[in-house]
Amino acid sequence: MQTHEEIGEYWDTHDLTEHWEETKPAEFEIDIQSEVTYFAVEKQLSEKIKAFARRRGVSPDTLLNLWVQEKLQEQNI
Repeated sequence: MQTHEEIGEYWDTHDLTEHWEETKPAEFEIDIQSEVTYFAVEKQLSEKIKAFARRRGVSPDTLLNLWVQEKLQEQNI
């Protein structure tokens, strides 16, 4: 059994074309249900979040969701 880290390291140095013949077609449906909730953020903080998100190449929404998820995991919530 490999860890997620080992699998990640493998795919960092390999390409799917090396394993293409082993793949099989897959069909599935994804039902993404998300709820949008707005929270007030100070204007200066909002500008910093937008700038940081741009540098990371993600939307501010994605950045904030990742940060909140990380913080909640740290708190075991």
